[in-house]
Amino acid sequence: MKTLDDAFRHTLKDVYYAEKALTKALPKMASAVSNRALKSAIEEHLEETKGQVKTLERVFKSIGEKASGEKCDAIEGLIKESEGVIEEADGAVALNAGVIAAAQAVEHYEISRYGSLREWAKVLGHDEAHELLSGILDEEKAANNKLTNLAVSTINKAA
Repeated sequence: MKTLDDAFRHTLKDVYYAEKALTKALPKMASAVSNRALKSAIEEHLEETKGQVKTLERVFKSIGEKASGEKCDAIEGLIKESEGVIEEADGAVALNAGVIAAAQAVEHYEISRYGSLREWAKVLGHDEAHELLSGILDEEKAANNKLTNLAVSTINKAA
């Protein structure tokens, strides 16, 4: 990468890969937890994630590029971590708390990526991409807030 445009396109491919990987990982997380509200939140975010994949395809189109992913080591590691929590947790309380923490790690990663992409799109004059990425960023922030509220109001108290 030599230019901001190179970084933008590379990171866009990175998050596209990440979102597609999450469409496979989130059902495993949802089926592992016992708390209904947490399960519902994960399932709802799975549907949002599927929509985000489609939105990212629109972002690619808006910059004249075919949608494609590039392996994202960060999301691979975060998914592996969540799988480890599911395997190692001994009891529903620990499992629910561990999964919510793992899910928030994913959300924080996505928030940082979409925040950068959104601002880069603005600087590069990709107005449609900027608008679309802003929408995804808002969804990721809302998902993180929902997880935080669940952790504070229910999950952590049960622990």
